Parts: sequence; C-alpha cells; structure tokens
Amino acid sequence: MEKVRLGIIGIGNIGTSHVKHLIAGECPEIELAAVCDINPDRLDWAKENLPESVARFDDALKMMDSGMVNAVLVSVPHYDHPTYAMECFKRGLHVLVEKPAGVYAKAVREMNEASKTAGVTFGMMFNQRTNCVYRKMKEIVDSGKLGNIRRVSWLITNWYRSQIYYDSGAWRATWSGEGGGVLLNQCPHQLDMFQWICGLPKKVDAHVHLGKWHDIEVEDDVTAYFEFENGATGLFVTSTGDMPGSNRFEITLDKGKLVVEDDKLMMWELDVAEPEFTKVNEEPFGQPKVTFSEVQTDGENPQHVGVMNAFAANILHGTPLIADGTEGIRGVQLSNAMHMSAFLGRPVELPVDEDAYFAELQKRVATSRRKENVKAVVADTSASYAGAK
Repeated sequence: MEKVRLGIIGIGNIGTSHVKHLIAGECPEIELAAVCDINPDRLDWAKENLPESVARFDDALKMMDSGMVNAVLVSVPHYDHPTYAMECFKRGLHVLVEKPAGVYAKAVREMNEASKTAGVTFGMMFNQRTNCVYRKMKEIVDSGKLGNIRRVSWLITNWYRSQIYYDSGAWRATWSGEGGGVLLNQCPHQLDMFQWICGLPKKVDAHVHLGKWHDIEVEDDVTAYFEFENGATGLFVTSTGDMPGSNRFEITLDKGKLVVEDDKLMMWELDVAEPEFTKVNEEPFGQPKVTFSEVQTDGENPQHVGVMNAFAANILHGTPLIADGTEGIRGVQLSNAMHMSAFLGRPVELPVDEDAYFAELQKRVATSRRKENVKAVVADTSASYAGAK
C-alpha cells in the first residue's frame, strides 16, 4: 500500500505525541520517515526509542532536501510555523501545521498566499474539529433549525498550569518566543471552533491580564466581549490559573439554546421562535414551550490521529481534510484582535490592521526576557487537550 512519507519538525511535547501515534500504527497510510530537532537530547531520545528506519536530523531544511520525506508536520514554537510551511511549499512538500497557524495574521497571510501556487496538500492540526459534540453543534447551527445566533459564551478555564510548566522552556510565555500566552498556546482550538461555528465578530473589547497568576510576561487570564454583524454578542473567558477550571460553550439562538459541557451536547428547543412569540404573546409572564434533549452524536472523537489520517487520505485519495491550512488565519485574527484591544486599551474592529498589530507586538518583543536555567521537560500532552475538549 502506498504511504505518505512524513517528517516531523520538532519532537517536543506535542511532536513526541504525534510520533507515538505513528509508531503505534494508528495512521496506516503514514510512514514516519524522519524526525528533526535542534535539541541533541531529543535526537538521542529518538535514537533510543524509534526504529532505525526513522532518520534523524538537526536541520529542518536538510530533512526537507533529503528526498526521504514527501510531507512534513511542523511542530515547533509558533513564530516558525509559517516559515517552515513556506519552505515546504518551495520544495513541493505537503505540510500539516500545528496550531496556531502563526503568531500574527500578517505572517499567516503570507503563508496562505504562498500555498495557493504550491500545488500541495496544506492542512491545520485543528484536532478539536474531530470532536463529535462540536461537529454536531456546528451542524445544528448551520442548519438554521434554531434560527439566528443571539448570544455566545465560552468559559474555558480548565487549562491549569503551574509555574514549572512555564519554566520548562526558555521560549515559553514570552513575547519573543511564543508571541502570547493562553490565547496563543492553549486556546487556538477554542478560538478556531468559536469562529468555525459562530463566525468572526466585528468588534472586540478585551481585558488581557499579563502574568496575573504566574511569573510570566504574557497573558494567563482573559475576558473578552464580542459584537457580531447581526447584533449578537459574545463573551470569551479563559485562564491558566483556575483550579479546578470549567469548560462550557453556550449558544443562544432565536429558537433555542445549545450547550456543550462535560462532553455532552444539550439542546433546549422552543415550540415558537422568540421573535415571533414576543409579538403574539398576550400573557405578561408568558413563555414559549421548551423541549430539552441531550443530542445524540456519532460518538467519534479521533483527535490528532483523525487529522493525520485525513491529511494522508487527502494526499493519496483526494478526500477532504479536517481543516484546510488557509483556515488557520481566522483564529489568529481573533487572538490578534484581543491582544490589540488590550494593547490600545479600547475596543477594536475586525479585521485588525495587520501592520499596526505587528508594530505593537514588536514593541513587546523588544523588551522580552528569556528565562535562564530552565528545566527542560517533555511531558505527555494527552491530558491537556482531552481535558479541554
């Protein structure tokens, strides 16, 4: 059977997780052909734990030029996602990029433009799009069954991180190394799904707290208010300081409400849409009849394995990706808008001026401090993304 010959750039936390899935045979149409990392310790780990057939590189461009791979999974710090993706495009290599697509929309737009003429498969690792409850939620919203969105609220605070997490890498939680905090590291999946299901807002007013709960220079606590084109409003609250945290995504529509919480999708459906009911109701405290149900799904939630299998299938058979790579810009636009609102201390319109955002970011990069004497740790990431699904 023909297989995709995949090389992985970056075998830190998430890259190592991908490696383990592939070695375990969970992606039958992918052969792990090579890995690359600039950390000698990670290459030593690869030598000890991976088959001899998996080549090891300390230079990503050499891996790309080796002829051993025809596809690359980019799993490095965020700033380098567009850089390596565009190097793949130049060489005609298929590419799958970890979240987020980049730190700032300007770089992501350049990556997207480069992809248009590359003639290769370009995917985003938006593994939460494989989750059955969110897929079903989107299906119901898109169907129009419950009418227009009126209000959206996502409380996503079960990202708890203690200080040792932030001290495990010099680049972590710095403007120069990561470009942001919880919005850039933990929340790209939620920001993607927020816009995937509800669309992008037109205005953002965000309160972004830097190092509120940890010794870091970027945000670890955020509360943002959104306004949409149709008049709907939204609230997005996230933090890495809450223990225990919560994860509740609620959408109120004209004819009901959808809530995802505790891995369940719940629906309240009105017998008459509220805009119609309010016009004809003659009782001062009258209410439309409400029917509650727990929505049944297909139960499938393959996460990263599902994304990688779809990536391989697109290359080999032309079947759809979980998320096209060009779609990654919208979540970045949303996080950039929240940061920009905080930088300027006022609401901002979307899309944010990309050059202006880049200039503001560079002010913070210029004074960014890298940690010293870090304790490098490569940890199992499965609990982190599973807990936030």
